[in-house]
Amino acid sequence: MAPGVQDVKEGSASLSTAPLSASDRAEAWHEAVSHTFMPMTVRFLEEVPSPGTLVSHRLGPVRISRIQAGPQMVTRGRRMIAAGGPPSLILSLQERGTALKEQDGRESLVRPGEFSLTDSSRAFRKKIDEDFTFTSFHFPRAELDVPEKALRGLTATAFSRAEGSAALLATYLTRLAREAAGLEEGVGRRAAATALDLLALLVDDRSGQARSQDSQSAASLERVKDHILRNLRDPDLSPSRIAEANHMSLRLLHKLFQQEGVTLGTWIRTQRLERCSRDLLRPMAEELGVAGIARRWGFANSSHFSRTFREAYGVSPRDWQVRGRPAD
Repeated sequence: MAPGVQDVKEGSASLSTAPLSASDRAEAWHEAVSHTFMPMTVRFLEEVPSPGTLVSHRLGPVRISRIQAGPQMVTRGRRMIAAGGPPSLILSLQERGTALKEQDGRESLVRPGEFSLTDSSRAFRKKIDEDFTFTSFHFPRAELDVPEKALRGLTATAFSRAEGSAALLATYLTRLAREAAGLEEGVGRRAAATALDLLALLVDDRSGQARSQDSQSAASLERVKDHILRNLRDPDLSPSRIAEANHMSLRLLHKLFQQEGVTLGTWIRTQRLERCSRDLLRPMAEELGVAGIARRWGFANSSHFSRTFREAYGVSPRDWQVRGRPAD
């Protein structure tokens, strides 16, 4: 950790570069910023870097940091992103100084009294041409239950604290930052969970995607999956027939599975292969044979089944039987 950084208690840290020489401040500040947030490049915009202070506390998965420093620019490029580390989302409440934020093709000025979002998994730049103060909230991306597309539409955007979901979130975070140092661990975790919920509310509100729509999509997907599983043996099961039976368009049908990161055809094939792999190890396989098991679960072409099975399991259906059959 950088010179001048001292642990206050478990999960907390503080730093002041004031005691350091001007030549040491840049290195110490760069190390502290990268340690607290994520690997970034820091470039000072003044000949002699002004002293900076950084105080941070951890509440469950969330890290809260208050930063005061002089003019500088921070950037995070593809090379640093490729180096690894879990993705995170940083919300910054601007208190003093105006920040220029750039990410995802957008650029905005974040003035005192406003806040903004930055995603660590994509390149960004932040520039402040004057002395500044802001409080940041470092959220693990995995803890935030919002669609990726919705979040991408809100980075590098200036949010006003005046009204609506933004006001609710900013008011709560401001008070949370003030009380963070004195909260017990259990209370801190619950407070952090509330902050995550309010942030998700903001993303949903601003992206126009209500939770009810997500619930409807999930219910539709489960209904479609149930229909497919009940008709899995039918070799003529096709996307058009599935869409017609569930009273939806082909476009919506494919979209439901895309939201799960899989295609409709892949999902059906996986379900059929799983059932074939089980049946190949059962006594019925002696009577039906490999081709019979394949037909039983909707594979009309036995050679196509054997090729698909090998791609999925690394062995032929016959070898699968031999390896999985109990010894005499």
